[in-house]
Amino acid sequence: MLEGLLIGLQTALSVQNLLMVIGGCLIGTFIGMLPGLGPMSIIAIMIPVAISMGDPSAALILLAGVYYGAIFGGSTSSILLNAPGVAGTVASSFDGYPMAKSGKAGKALTIAAIASFAGGSVGALLLMIFAPALSSVALLFHSAEYFALMVVGLSAIAAFAGTGQVAKALMMTVLGLIMATVGEGALFNMPRFTMGIMDLQSGFGFITLAMAMFALPEALFLVLKPKEMGGGNDGEIKDLRISRSEARAIAPVIGRQSLQGFFIGVLPGAGATIASFLGYAVERNIAPKAEQEEFGKGSIKGLAAPETANNAACTGSFVPLLTLGIPGSGTTAILLGALIALNVTPGPRLMIDEPQIFWAVIMSMFIGNLVLLILNLPLIPYIAKVLSVPRNYLIPFILFFTLMGAYIGQNNATELLLLVGFGVCATALRFADYPLAPLLIGFILGGMLEDNFSRSMQLYDGVAFIWERPMTLGLLAIALLLVVLPSYRARRARARAEGVADGD
Repeated sequence: MLEGLLIGLQTALSVQNLLMVIGGCLIGTFIGMLPGLGPMSIIAIMIPVAISMGDPSAALILLAGVYYGAIFGGSTSSILLNAPGVAGTVASSFDGYPMAKSGKAGKALTIAAIASFAGGSVGALLLMIFAPALSSVALLFHSAEYFALMVVGLSAIAAFAGTGQVAKALMMTVLGLIMATVGEGALFNMPRFTMGIMDLQSGFGFITLAMAMFALPEALFLVLKPKEMGGGNDGEIKDLRISRSEARAIAPVIGRQSLQGFFIGVLPGAGATIASFLGYAVERNIAPKAEQEEFGKGSIKGLAAPETANNAACTGSFVPLLTLGIPGSGTTAILLGALIALNVTPGPRLMIDEPQIFWAVIMSMFIGNLVLLILNLPLIPYIAKVLSVPRNYLIPFILFFTLMGAYIGQNNATELLLLVGFGVCATALRFADYPLAPLLIGFILGGMLEDNFSRSMQLYDGVAFIWERPMTLGLLAIALLLVVLPSYRARRARARAEGVADGD
């Protein structure tokens, strides 16, 4: 291992590879800031550039830099504009945007940068130590376990619901699951619920739905309630630093979510999105009652948790890619294609046959995360000035990126009609005080839930897989606990309050 580290360090510190790290991080950060242009799009575009280099190490370092740079930078549009273009940064908007609205945009971006750096760095360290061992753990997960993991993700919806809103959150989750069924099914390659519209055969686009749920209602709210939405920004960006007490508060969150996010990222098919949602849910559920009320209103823990988890998971997704040749997400599937095009075969022998590639990528992650921190922290005052733009200029800016992101996502005009339709519905739901995050979670996890459930049913000839596979049963038990625990806590709090009232 020590020999491999030295080889990787020597390869990563060459002038060419250092330029690749810096270039990849810059491109990724910029692309991540633009709603709708996620890492998958830009990596796909850059594959010909990477292949033309001829050096597999440099090519993979560049593409990996773009990947975690986009996740790192994706929080900016989520925090400042409530327009998450990357699925992994949706949860960052839940508390990041309320912080920005209350005049703490600089602090929110600082927390996001520090949490992202910590998550990415811890993830790279764990990748270096555990990659060979974790590859065998990843092989233990089959369709049944992935189905149970999706159920765990869905059971965490209580974390995204305010007090007394669990029923509303459940309704929105079911609506998201229903929307995920539009298009071709997992069992039969036949379109369903498309109403004869050809453009719906592949289902609704994630970017379209994310923009419709968050960005478009934001622009409409700026028009409908200008006074309510315009507070907190007087043109001067202040309060960039986090205090010592705030640092102490988020330190354990960053520690827990670096570990949890990384291990979720290791599982093929899980990825940064599930890691960020589960990270947010876990931290809200274990927080004291008083702090739970702050989640969704500008909690620093609510921002630090998903930002740490998604960056750690991004690094963790390289474990199945490099050690098994299994892509852990859509983005790593594109990276796998790039590796094959470069005549590199990822798998158990990559560490032995081409250690310079394996270890150079890991060492470049440490350098890349440091580069991202150095690039982003000094730019925070300038990035945050987006909020000092007059509202009448900000509205068309949000609308432009929203429409552009939706169109680029699927490359057809039907998406624009869907965006407007869903956006109007989302605005009405927001006026009715329905949480929109559970709908998006249901939609994101719905497809994967159905695919893995269908495969499990076929393999085990029914639902027998639930009790035949102990790991599946264990995960479903955790899901049940996540559903029951908030209700139990609420009931206990009510009983305590009644006891105090009777005592008076």
